[in-house]
Amino acid sequence: MSTGLEKLLSPAKLNGITLKNRIIKAATFESMLDDNSNITDRCIEFHKEFAEGGVGMTTLAYCAPEADGRMLASYMYIRDEIKPQLKKLADTVHSYGTKLSGQIAHCGEFSRNKALQRKRPVGPSTGFNMVGSLYGLLVTQGMDRALMDEVIAGYVKTALIMKECGFDAVELHYGHGYLLSQFISPITNKRKDNYGGTIENRMRFPLEVLDAVRKAVGPDFPILAKITMYDDLKGGISMEDGIQVAKLLDQHGIDGIIMSAGTSSQNPMLLFHGDSILPGLLSFEKSAFMRMGMKLVGKSMFRDYPYKELFLLEGAKKIREAVQCNLIYIGGTIEPQSLEKVMDLGFDFVQSGRPLLRDPKLVQHLQEYGLNYKNGCTHCNQCAPLMNDPNGIRCVLPKWEANVN
Repeated sequence: MSTGLEKLLSPAKLNGITLKNRIIKAATFESMLDDNSNITDRCIEFHKEFAEGGVGMTTLAYCAPEADGRMLASYMYIRDEIKPQLKKLADTVHSYGTKLSGQIAHCGEFSRNKALQRKRPVGPSTGFNMVGSLYGLLVTQGMDRALMDEVIAGYVKTALIMKECGFDAVELHYGHGYLLSQFISPITNKRKDNYGGTIENRMRFPLEVLDAVRKAVGPDFPILAKITMYDDLKGGISMEDGIQVAKLLDQHGIDGIIMSAGTSSQNPMLLFHGDSILPGLLSFEKSAFMRMGMKLVGKSMFRDYPYKELFLLEGAKKIREAVQCNLIYIGGTIEPQSLEKVMDLGFDFVQSGRPLLRDPKLVQHLQEYGLNYKNGCTHCNQCAPLMNDPNGIRCVLPKWEANVN
């Protein structure tokens, strides 16, 4: 086996925990919830499969830190009443020696939730709510100090519940157009106070969230951050911004940075690459107005980014040169040679989404076949829209079978 794959499959420390290998199941919104917006046993079985397959850590996706942090009212938010299922999930994956992380994500103005507790969705600035406008949510409410403190408290409570339930880490979502990313992006942050303008100011609230969570969970509990390195939008987050975001997170004691790109609300294909997810999204959209709107903006919003291996590597290498903390590569690691290269270039962990959906036993098969392993993901991206399917996200291809060189 090559040196790079040996490193990938070897144990590694992440602050106060040790993962049995460096492969982390990325957050891929499960959509396996009951009528009370709680994770089902099916969701637990979903993560159990990756644990059985040998991943070092798996990630429970899109855990909203408050009810208004959900894009739709049916989505999950973390609260005391769902602790038993969260504990069951943690106990299940731990029984296979796998660690568990929870991704904490607040949608902010990226909301279609008509069951809001507040009057309006919240965001960095008051303005038109493009995503929610067809659902009667026309305006985003800019956050004052009181609202900021409310939202921070939600992040803190969520992290503490996760820790209490046996989660081994939390992942704060700083990317893909969600609330913390909305503060970082000049497109959505139009503030004139010390929370807007320079990248240091735009990072002020996101760093307040990190600092508050760190104070609550303690110095040894791993905190990860998923960032948008760049969004490929005029006036949006630049690569230079992404480097500064990583540096500031590093200075504030982040334990690991996951380096993604793009935004779910304006340029989603940048974070996927490959076949467009638009046809699949249209098939699940119940609102005729929303379908019409998605078709109208289809070409401009769902841009063409042909798939290639390691499609986010050049940006990630710039982050590697700028920070000392753990870096977790994501983006185009279907081939074992790509995983090998990422390790050889000095990255610490790999997050995998689609390849693990394709083959939940990826770790075992890498150990067995090494560089001859063939994953078989076709980057058709038909899995992604299944986050809206009651049966949950999954690979649509036939079950994985060995196909080696």
